[in-house]
Amino acid sequence: MTVSVAAFTGGIHVPSARFRVRQFVAPLRAEGVDVVELPSRAGAYPPSTGRRLVTWAAWNLAARLSDVAGRAARRADVTLLQREFLSTKVTLEPMTRRPRVLDVDDAIWFWGGDAFARRLAGLCERVICGNAFLAEQFASWHGCVEVLPTAVDTDRFVPAGACDRAPSDERPQVLGWSGTRSTLPCLYAIERPLADVLRRYPRAILRVVCDHPPELPLLGERVAFVRWSPEAEVRAIQDMTIGLMPLEDSVVTRGKCSLKMLLYMACGVPVVVSPVGANRDVLACGDSGLAATTPDDWVDAIDSLLRDPDSADRCGARGRAIVEERFSVRALAPRLASLLREVAG
Repeated sequence: MTVSVAAFTGGIHVPSARFRVRQFVAPLRAEGVDVVELPSRAGAYPPSTGRRLVTWAAWNLAARLSDVAGRAARRADVTLLQREFLSTKVTLEPMTRRPRVLDVDDAIWFWGGDAFARRLAGLCERVICGNAFLAEQFASWHGCVEVLPTAVDTDRFVPAGACDRAPSDERPQVLGWSGTRSTLPCLYAIERPLADVLRRYPRAILRVVCDHPPELPLLGERVAFVRWSPEAEVRAIQDMTIGLMPLEDSVVTRGKCSLKMLLYMACGVPVVVSPVGANRDVLACGDSGLAATTPDDWVDAIDSLLRDPDSADRCGARGRAIVEERFSVRALAPRLASLLREVAG
């Protein structure tokens, strides 16, 4: 028997919607689980100014009320909630159809408070968390918590073809970072180490794939900005020499699910990352790259991979294998289907 799921997500371009719901729709259908996504039309993130905030909230709730009352939501066997409808508040969620599943890939309690997050979890029969740190926190509030990592479509995020790759000593040396403007401060934190590396390697550049140009004055013209789009994101990663994921160590970053790192690895790109939260867990899966904490660590790690392209290629190949085995849509879709079927009863 087919299980129907109404999935309330944060919007069309929100990463959690893309990588934790939308890319699973076809694979879940093959497992007998039919998912209808109901994305927020107002967007997941509120504007900062007061008048626009009120307008956004009213529009969001009106649109969500229409979704909750709609046919897909009323007839679903399971309701999947990705975070809350209105940032840091519980609003219309109790009006959705039970049983409910809360899917969490971020430390939502940091902004909304423990009471808000606990109440949201309490409305649901099960909580699915993107990593062990999130699961540990939600397990203190809820008796049925599962870990399901954020997945990568390894049929789409693939290494560059052999015909596209020049010999290692002829390839451009592209240090790559991909993310949203809200995470640019993490990149800025390693600007000085990157400047040191670029001075050592005249052919090297930093490629920044983002929705907003970065401000990296120490790097000058050695920065290549690629405006993010769904059409450009795969190619922009494929020919990186090293993928970078710097993070500070905080509650917020420990709640992250290593998506940047996994996308690099899926494309066969070796990584240098901060060993924070899920990044540490992914690194422990095998030799896919190097950890860096201090400025000297960043310089040394990047330098070692640039000096030894063969070792870097081996790291990239191992990273690809790890993602295929443990973090791919193909590997995780059956687990998600099983969880949703259990909740549906």
